Amino acid sequence: MELLGQQILAGIATGAIYACMALAVVMIYQAIDHLNFAQGEMAMFSTFIAYQLMLWGLPYWVAFPITLIVSFIGGVLIDRVVFKPIHDAPILSHVVVFIALLAILNSTAGFIWDFTVKSFPSPFGSAPLFGSSLISAHQAGMIGVTLLLLVLLFVFFRYTRIGLSMRAAAANPASARLVGVRVGWMNALGWGMAAAIGAIAGILIAPVVFLEPNMMISILLYGFAGAVLGGLTSPAGAVLGGFLVGIVENLAGTFIPVIGGELKLPIALMLIVAVLVFKPSGLMGRTVVQRV
Repeated sequence: MELLGQQILAGIATGAIYACMALAVVMIYQAIDHLNFAQGEMAMFSTFIAYQLMLWGLPYWVAFPITLIVSFIGGVLIDRVVFKPIHDAPILSHVVVFIALLAILNSTAGFIWDFTVKSFPSPFGSAPLFGSSLISAHQAGMIGVTLLLLVLLFVFFRYTRIGLSMRAAAANPASARLVGVRVGWMNALGWGMAAAIGAIAGILIAPVVFLEPNMMISILLYGFAGAVLGGLTSPAGAVLGGFLVGIVENLAGTFIPVIGGELKLPIALMLIVAVLVFKPSGLMGRTVVQRV
């Protein structure tokens, strides 16, 4: 029973990171109707920026907000400079640009910081929380930061004018334009926020998986699984899906001997396939109906 509780809590902790990635994926999907295959590399590059700031002597909690600001600006610039000009291009053009962006960020990070594995500090420490072996302080910190982020996002999208405008632009761009919403800039803000959220995920998971240019590849796949499971049209569903993926992969890897630690990643891929086959809109996603 203690092992079961430990794995559930560990799954919630890693699921918090998957939830962040899934939320970032959904925010960009709602802005441009495409999955951002470079989301993980954007998060990785942001984590390296935080690492460099700390190498220059800045404390963790000073480097953290600076990294989020830089990531936000970078996300806005990517939308304005790269994706705005190809907004009406075919889907394949967007996919190629995403793949190119992934390769550019990965290679640039390797060129600047090289491909050796580096340790990344945790502000919460790695000791057991309150002396309990069920969960570590860093795992509890990941859960706490993610829940705080979700509360702040809920308040932002529910009670602020910009948040409501972003929701309107994502739900019905044509109607939003008619009431004066600048849809293009709302999409750019969505890109910026997604980049910042991805940066949070990268910074929180780096102490666990260590820092190197390929650190976010599997994390992004789990994020995709969470987004598809919860629903690509539902930010809340993406968060729920991320937590569920974290719990399922930890329990399966522990209690199903055939799976073990080596087959955890295929579980995420099987979840994606199963949801797309039986419920394409996800657990909380809405079915989009178009009149022709």
